[in-house]
Amino acid sequence: MNNKTFSKKLVALCIVVTTVLGSCSVSNEARGIKKNINGNWVLQTITAEGITGVAKTRIFNEADFGCFIGSEWNFLANNSTGSYTIVDTKKECPAIKRSIRWSVYEPKDLPKEFQFKRLDDKKNPMDDNAGFRLKITQLDAAQMKLRSEITFEGRPAAIIYNFVKK
Repeated sequence: MNNKTFSKKLVALCIVVTTVLGSCSVSNEARGIKKNINGNWVLQTITAEGITGVAKTRIFNEADFGCFIGSEWNFLANNSTGSYTIVDTKKECPAIKRSIRWSVYEPKDLPKEFQFKRLDDKKNPMDDNAGFRLKITQLDAAQMKLRSEITFEGRPAAIIYNFVKK
């Protein structure tokens, strides 16, 4: 192979690598969101929109949503890992500490979303490698509000998660 052919192939390879890496990169906005999420949080309240009466809903394939009220969440932005802990003083819910891997999803022309996957004890993804996405509706240094769109009794509804930073 002569130098001209080698140079052309090297340039083509560099273009492909740059395109691939650029398409996978996280925007400055997402980096800022991750920085704000970083730290320890408490899931203070969970509310539902479009659901009437008392509904017992299991969330995150883990426990009823009432069990998550008061749960403690830890997010490490530098390696996109974290955990949540369900603390139940009434002994009505399972005591759980679950590791997670999380990131910020950036759908085109839509609000940013927080996404995470539950991990087992060996740090492997659970739920057939599926995860959870929640729309970020509010985020600052002290509060975070996430919204999960669901269908309840055939109608659109939402679960709103209100976090406060510890």
